[in-house]
Amino acid sequence: MSAQSGTAPQTGAIAVVADAGDPARRPDVLLRKRRDEGHELNAWWMVGAFVGVSAAVILLLSFVPGGA
Repeated sequence: MSAQSGTAPQTGAIAVVADAGDPARRPDVLLRKRRDEGHELNAWWMVGAFVGVSAAVILLLSFVPGGA
């Protein structure tokens, strides 16, 4: 098969995408889920998670000796 044949060879990645159907539910995509309309995650949950994790890190770092 020559490079001038007009059809590109199909790679494994192209085959996975072609067989996927819904890209959000591909088996090689972790931690992604497409939700129905009106059931999306509220952005304030992410803001709250950031504030909570930041507060926990600051609290834990306050126990490290030799800090300012």
